[in-house]
Amino acid sequence: MTYPQIEDMAAADEKRAALTYVHEAFAEAVLSGVEADCFAQAALFTAFQELVDTYGEEAVAQYASRLPERIRCGEFSCGLRQ
Repeated sequence: MTYPQIEDMAAADEKRAALTYVHEAFAEAVLSGVEADCFAQAALFTAFQELVDTYGEEAVAQYASRLPERIRCGEFSCGLRQ
């Protein structure tokens, strides 16, 4: 295994850990009575705010411009489609 492959695995592990934290926070908020859609919108706002702080508005706008197609392709669907 090469060093770049090890770095890729470490980055993937970190992303999985981060996603686990977000899922746990979401579940905790819902159990506390926060509406799921309200939490989701707050999480999106917070995520985009952090991305803009890190990468700048233009880079995040370009990233966000690809979201409609990714959503339509089912990339974020994990259950029955609405």
